[in-house]
Amino acid sequence: MSTRTIKVDYLARVEGEGALHIKIKDGRVTGVQLQIWEPPRFFEAFLRGRHFTEAPDITARICGICPVAYQMSSVHAMEEALKVQVAGPLRALRRLLYCGEWIESHALHLFMLHAPDFLGYEDSLQMARDHPDIVKLGLQLKKVGNELVTLLGGREIHPINVRVGGFYKVPTKGELAPLAERLAWARDAARQTVAWVAGLPFPEYEADYEFVALRHEEEYPLNAGRLVSNRGLDIPVRDYEKYFQEEHVPHSHALHSHLKTRGQGRGSYLVGPLARYNLNFDRLSPLAQEAAGQAGLGPECRNPFQSIVVRAVEMLHVVDEALGLIAAYEMPDAPALPAAPRAGVGSACTEAPRGILYHRYRLDEAGLIQEAKIVPPTSQNQKSMESDLGQFVAGHLDLPQDQLTWQCEQMIRNYDPCISCATHFLKLQLDRE
Repeated sequence: MSTRTIKVDYLARVEGEGALHIKIKDGRVTGVQLQIWEPPRFFEAFLRGRHFTEAPDITARICGICPVAYQMSSVHAMEEALKVQVAGPLRALRRLLYCGEWIESHALHLFMLHAPDFLGYEDSLQMARDHPDIVKLGLQLKKVGNELVTLLGGREIHPINVRVGGFYKVPTKGELAPLAERLAWARDAARQTVAWVAGLPFPEYEADYEFVALRHEEEYPLNAGRLVSNRGLDIPVRDYEKYFQEEHVPHSHALHSHLKTRGQGRGSYLVGPLARYNLNFDRLSPLAQEAAGQAGLGPECRNPFQSIVVRAVEMLHVVDEALGLIAAYEMPDAPALPAAPRAGVGSACTEAPRGILYHRYRLDEAGLIQEAKIVPPTSQNQKSMESDLGQFVAGHLDLPQDQLTWQCEQMIRNYDPCISCATHFLKLQLDRE
């Protein structure tokens, strides 16, 4: 009997720190542990006692890549508790802000964190030596997203212009006009991106996921809809905790989420671009659907390595939607609706770039937060990540050690895990007995 160990001391191009430990005995995978050892940052705890108006600014600090998602989930939950309904131009501006975040986040992951895997580079700096035009294109796309977030959010990282009921300040049509010109360029660039990533080499692997995402009657999901899955789940967001549960596992400080109705030891599910795409293909813009077809994708995609193509399709969709929102924009009568303190409970779910992000708050009559619950996308995907790694390794044990290690890291980056939101990640160990 022999034992072989693969260690990756620093897993690059993900946000955070941790370890992966895979055990193989007699040619069979006997254990997969995604070990997250950094303790949580207690945002739920220090939100308690704060006024509801402080929640958007506090939750924005949870992530520097997708702060808008945390803000939007928090304000939607607060507005449900306070019986405030935001519609019309204010709702459109929120979608426009969310489009900006998706553009910058998808561009960052696609070009800087994920594409090097498929081309055999350690990082985007090495890739830039041979593909400078591609990297420059990615940086410019990300910049367009940042500009949109800056205009609507007040700054590009941890925006400060979002409030319960709307915004502190709204833009004029004249202020949006230059962004329309930039977005017109970005639409062409995003189409080029879809075509480019479609030509990357993808490992052969498919999984039988339970996809979970928001679904809206008319829109591709960003900040509204019911929670649905491809296995019959169809619930209002307020029922999230009746169906989903977080649990501690011995090998990780981060919580694992599962569907309670799927039975003991089961219930893993997938959130994020693949889930949204499979459940909402018919809600993509015609331009995005056309680009997906030209990239070789149908209405269904189960290869997680092709999530890079799906991200590019989603980026094209939100650029296209942003242009439509700007063209139809009329300034609202006021930048925000009034929101008076009252006792109540509110919950909300929006689609962060990495998947559904759930918030629930309980307020007292003075509008102070008595309880807060936040479930980020990465913690919801952790059981699925472990399952994917186990199945992938089991089917690729014939690969050379270095190539198998590389593809395990690549599998993790398929998820674009923001472990700094859920905790952190880093080291890979593969034992063979």
